[in-house]
Amino acid sequence: METGGAGPGLGGDGEVRADPGGGERSFRIPVEQMTKDERLAAQNECQVLKLLNHPNITEYYENFLEDKALMIAMEYAPGGTLAEFIHKRCNSLLDEDTILHFFVQILLALHHVHTKQILHRDLKTQNILLDKHRMIVKIGDFGISKILSSKSKAYTNLPALVLKIMSGTFAPISDRYSPDLRQLILSMLNLDPSKRPQLNEIMAQAICIRPLLNLYTDVGSVKMRRPEKPLATVPPVTHNRAGGRVTSARPRGVRVGSARTGIPPPLSSIYTWGSGITTPLRLPMLNTEVVQVSAGRTQKAGVTKSGRVIMWEASPVGAAGGPSLPGATEQLQPQFVSRFLEGQSGVTIKHVSCGDLFTTCLTDRGIIMTFGSGSNGCLGHGNFTDVTQPKIVEALLGYEIVQVACGASHVLAISNEREVFAWGRGDNGRLGLGTLDSANSPQQVAVPPEHEAQKVLCGIDSSMVLTVKNQILACGSNRFNKLGLDKIAEEEEPSLGDRVEEAPTFTCVQSGPLNQEPVVCADIGTAHSAAVTASGQCYTFGSNQHGQLGSSTCRTSRVPYLVVGLQGIKVTMVACGDAFTVAIGAEGEVYTWGKGARGRLGRKDEETRTPRPVQLEETHPYLVTSVACCHGNTLLAVKPAGEESGPQ
Repeated sequence: METGGAGPGLGGDGEVRADPGGGERSFRIPVEQMTKDERLAAQNECQVLKLLNHPNITEYYENFLEDKALMIAMEYAPGGTLAEFIHKRCNSLLDEDTILHFFVQILLALHHVHTKQILHRDLKTQNILLDKHRMIVKIGDFGISKILSSKSKAYTNLPALVLKIMSGTFAPISDRYSPDLRQLILSMLNLDPSKRPQLNEIMAQAICIRPLLNLYTDVGSVKMRRPEKPLATVPPVTHNRAGGRVTSARPRGVRVGSARTGIPPPLSSIYTWGSGITTPLRLPMLNTEVVQVSAGRTQKAGVTKSGRVIMWEASPVGAAGGPSLPGATEQLQPQFVSRFLEGQSGVTIKHVSCGDLFTTCLTDRGIIMTFGSGSNGCLGHGNFTDVTQPKIVEALLGYEIVQVACGASHVLAISNEREVFAWGRGDNGRLGLGTLDSANSPQQVAVPPEHEAQKVLCGIDSSMVLTVKNQILACGSNRFNKLGLDKIAEEEEPSLGDRVEEAPTFTCVQSGPLNQEPVVCADIGTAHSAAVTASGQCYTFGSNQHGQLGSSTCRTSRVPYLVVGLQGIKVTMVACGDAFTVAIGAEGEVYTWGKGARGRLGRKDEETRTPRPVQLEETHPYLVTSVACCHGNTLLAVKPAGEESGPQ
């Protein structure tokens, strides 16, 4: 859209050397007339360039003084400049998709620059470079033009350009472009700076969202991909017929006695239990692999290896396999149907998290999208409006989010630079903002400066942060010491003065031995929590009203409990429901304990207060890749053993 100046970016006295084979170009800047202070200023400006690291910015390699010249080595862009690209088209207009494809890349680059408190000051088509395929845009010559202009000849139509900017005079925009694009350009050229849109506002406009998402999924992607077929339902699994499963005293991720030779195992299987489902029920799947699952009050969701979101929903009342109608003489096993999430075409999802009546999705490029109920501001859109299809959380567009977690009515997210954000319901101090106020858009959370956040967790009314050094920080309700914030040493009950009932900011866990053991995994339930140490031991803490701590006795202590019933099992994952706990072993073992009503434990209601194994209907050795609990439900993903996969 911008034509820029007519001369080279270095001016009349500069020299450019290109080394296409080495992917490098060098700038030779004459400094004979520069004073010592000017030379130091030039080198200092180069130091600023080292702060920039972005795929849409030409990479800076090094600088040095040689033969009275300042040498700067930077990335080589073989596609030339955008000015040359436009000039070669002989006044032929670019199509709108191409303009937006280039434009959003420039936006992303500028956002990175501005976050470093740097201004380009010479943004024009001559300083916008292209890769050899002329698809990837890279902004170049940061600040260098300013250094050169102090001792070089004038090389543009600069006075005329300034007059055009100040008067608001420019050629009319062609009618071939959409009204949205034309309006965006006009708003950016408004004579009143206060009326021009901010960078984040431009990125959040509807006309830019699709090109941004397409950019993240198209650039560098492999075009070939096996299409996934629509999912269908499968008959419910029955457990009371001949040839059923054969249990063993200690399951090791394989069902014994019914393996069918010659039939390959599925890519993955998803099981659920609870809410009246008393034994693990395999959910409908076809030839697709689910790598991560999440459960909400009403939602069951998963992410496939190819980046699609699957939702499982109960069949309508009276449908085949669905809940029985009133007066029915036989209670059928609940039936579920699966569907791919609508509204994510061209978007690759890497993580999903469910709250009460709302869902959060994280793309592979760090963008958060939310949908569902907008109550309590859980969607992070700055309002309380419900949304039926995934919508970008615009306030976080400038950050690369790497992980997100949902509680019942609040959300926490963490960026690649260890920044923590929170929004949603705020009572009990669950957002960690130092107040009990709610927030309907993301707010940055202060983390103690000596800690770096690595993972965030959300419960009903509280939150946790796992740090890089495997320590726990927590905020929100600490009733029953479910966050481990009581000051406890030597397994002695804390005095009243050492008890913490609520923490409005993230605070280090103070209950031993949790404050001494490196914690690699944790989860928060309604009234209790669980943590897994680096050595594979499982600790529970909080209420034990229903045996959810795993103690065979009716233990009522605020001291963290080492679950002795898991001795010999290297625990890798743990999940907490409303009054029960699920632990996963390194070899695929699944153990549950706590309240057994309505199928919460996925096994017979025997010895519910101590860990006991859950049997899955698998015919091949398997590993558990992801587990999630919410209220009285559990969702579990497994895959055949022997394939590489990290826990989710």
